[in-house]
Amino acid sequence: MLDTRDHTAGVSARQPEKISRTRTRDPHAVLAGEDAARSAEPLDNFLHDRHFDASDPAALGDVLRALIRRGYDRLPFAPLPGHGQTLVRWRTLAAVAACDLGLVKLFEGHTDALAILAELHGPAPLLGSRWGVWAAEPPDARVKASNREARTDDAGQLYLSGTKAWCSGAGVVSHALVTVWLDDEPVLAAVAMDHDSISIDTSKWQAIGMQATASADVTFDQTPATRVGAAHAYVRRPGFWHGGAGIAACWYGAATQIGRTLREASTQRADAHRLAHLGAVDVALAGAAAALRETAAHIDANPQADSQREVMRARLVVEEAATAVMCHATRTLGAGPLCRDARFARALADLPVFLRQSHAERDLVALGELTVKAKFDANAADGGAPWTL
Repeated sequence: MLDTRDHTAGVSARQPEKISRTRTRDPHAVLAGEDAARSAEPLDNFLHDRHFDASDPAALGDVLRALIRRGYDRLPFAPLPGHGQTLVRWRTLAAVAACDLGLVKLFEGHTDALAILAELHGPAPLLGSRWGVWAAEPPDARVKASNREARTDDAGQLYLSGTKAWCSGAGVVSHALVTVWLDDEPVLAAVAMDHDSISIDTSKWQAIGMQATASADVTFDQTPATRVGAAHAYVRRPGFWHGGAGIAACWYGAATQIGRTLREASTQRADAHRLAHLGAVDVALAGAAAALRETAAHIDANPQADSQREVMRARLVVEEAATAVMCHATRTLGAGPLCRDARFARALADLPVFLRQSHAERDLVALGELTVKAKFDANAADGGAPWTL
C-alpha cells in the first residue's frame, strides 16, 4: 500500500537520510551499483515483460525502483543532455512513455534531477536514490528557506518551511530538488524525503489522467536541505531547456504507442477511411521525430547556448502532432478500444493531462517574440534567416 502520509502525518520517525556532500560532475559513476550489469537487457524487453497496475502509485514506484536498480537511468541508456548523445537519452524517455505515461513522469523527473545535479555541481546522489524535481511556483504555495541556523562551516545548509504544490511522486521518491525562496531570491534545494518534519497531502489530487503520479502538496517545517547552485541558477542554466525538450520526447513516445494501435488495427482490417487517418498519423509523427532529432543535434553542437527557441519550437511541434494522433486514432477506431483496451484508454486519458505542461498559445506568443528577436541577432543559430532549408 502507498503511504500517502496525508494531513498531519510525517514521512518517517527515523533519522533523515543524509545527502552526500561529495561533489561530482558525473552522477552516472556515483550511481553505478552491483545491479547495473542487469541493464544489459534491452529496455524494450524490460518494459514489455514488466506487468504492473498502472493505476496504483505504489506499483509505479516499484517499477521506478527497478528501472533505477538496473541502470536505465544512466549510461548507456540515459546519457546527460548536451554531451553528444542527447537523442539516445530522449529515445529512452520515449520508450518508457510508450509503456506508461505515469511511469515516465516519475522516471523523467528522476533523470532530470541527475542532470541538474551534474550541471550545478550539486551533492552526489546516493546509490539507489529516487529523485523528483518540484519547481512549480503558484503564488499561494511557496516554500521559504533560511540559513540562520546553519553552522558557519556549512553554508550550504538550508531549512525549508512552507508548502510546495504539484509534487509528482511525492510518496515514492527518496529525494527531491525543490525551488525555494531565500532572501526573496529563488534557489534550488536538495532534500531527503524521510525527515519527520515533512508531511504529504494528496487530497487535492482528483485527476483521472495521470492519476497514479499522485501529485501532492508537500509541507516542510524547518526541514534540513542542501543548497544547489546560485540564486536563479535553476532556470538560467542551459540545461533548463534541454530538460524541457525531454518532456516533448515523453509526449512523442506516448503518441507513437497510440499510433501503433491504429497501425495494428489497420493491418487487421484496412479501408480507405482508416488508411487516410493512418497516413495523417504517419505525417504527424514523422514531422515530430524530425524536430526532435534536429533539436537534439543542436543541443549537442551548442551545449552551453540558450536553446529556448529551438526547444519551444520542438515542444509545440510535438504537442500539435500528439493532439493530431489522438484525434485521428479515436475518430478511426471509435469507442471499442477506448472501452476494451486498458492501455489505449489510459494513454488517451493521460496524454492530454501531460500535454498541459505546454502553455499552449502563451508558448506560441513566446516563440513568436523569439523569432522576431532573432532577426536582429547576428549570433542566432539560423543567422537571423529562419526556415532556410
